[in-house]
Amino acid sequence: MTAVRKLQGDSKFTFNLLSNKTFSFLKDWNTSQLLMKWSMLGRITAQAFNFDQFFQPYQKDDFVRDFFSDPCVVSNLKVADTPGKWSTLDTKVTKVKAELIPCTRVSMALFDPLYSDGILRATGHIRKCFDELYGDFDELRKMLILEDSENYEIISQVDREEFLFRLFKHFCLGGSLCQYEDVIGPYIETTKSVYKDMVSVQKDPETKGINVISTVFKVSAYNDSGMCYPATKDHEQTFAYLVVDPLKRHVYVLYNCFGVGLMSATDTDKPHT
Repeated sequence: MTAVRKLQGDSKFTFNLLSNKTFSFLKDWNTSQLLMKWSMLGRITAQAFNFDQFFQPYQKDDFVRDFFSDPCVVSNLKVADTPGKWSTLDTKVTKVKAELIPCTRVSMALFDPLYSDGILRATGHIRKCFDELYGDFDELRKMLILEDSENYEIISQVDREEFLFRLFKHFCLGGSLCQYEDVIGPYIETTKSVYKDMVSVQKDPETKGINVISTVFKVSAYNDSGMCYPATKDHEQTFAYLVVDPLKRHVYVLYNCFGVGLMSATDTDKPHT
């Protein structure tokens, strides 16, 4: 038990599902079509919970531990079953891991280097290439995953850690049957849409600048059998992020489980029965 928690009288964060909260990227038809093309439809989702106490980022471990032990979370937190069908966590979590993810960006300027360093043509088309390991490839994915790529360093390591860049990378790499884009636009626009849905900002009264107020954690949870969330097997494209708004006292969950997505957008996000 942490010293901080002792000073607070052993109080815990408690959570309630915000079932009426909607996320525009899950409802938008064009985005659904893209997620289907990228083999992520029916495998990616978002949920919202509120919590009852003041939150500060140094409480990360207590917050995440309380989240995964809360009865409301355990009985409502979605876990991918078959594509488009969802079960719930519904297990006793014995251990959690939480990584603080930098989240400071309030514009898409982070991606400007992509337009000037040989990855894209002037039209926004992604330059194609060949790789001995991957075969038919493109300069965008090469920059994203190959550290020895000549373009790898056009995005600094600091910027690669940003939540905004992580979202972009997730969408670019997609699911197991991903059909990759020929142009950059759909990746940028989907990243922007999801980021706007998940992250809260506030105007600084003195500088008039816009600042992010959300705190982002990448999380995983374990039961007596091993990892149980976001899945039982680890994969770079299987992820769960908790995005905490300290003013509204909301926490948004962005979840994806790598695999084969839905081939149709008609049955998206139906709960498992």
